[in-house]
Amino acid sequence: MSDTILAQMQPSGLFGVFLKSLAGRFARHWAYRKTLAELEALSAHELDDLGLARGTIREVAYRSVYGTQEP
Repeated sequence: MSDTILAQMQPSGLFGVFLKSLAGRFARHWAYRKTLAELEALSAHELDDLGLARGTIREVAYRSVYGTQEP
């Protein structure tokens, strides 16, 4: 979504950098929330099949989007 918006906009200068950064943060946060919701919707059996415990869902979602462990 943000890639489409950024492709249409041609911001320049410091404001453009700010807009691109903001759009990137929004896109990553949206991806995190979507991943989290999808994992939370899985049954205990499905999570077990994936090798996950319900208590690790937030960490797994965070790592899948941001690539690092939560601070």
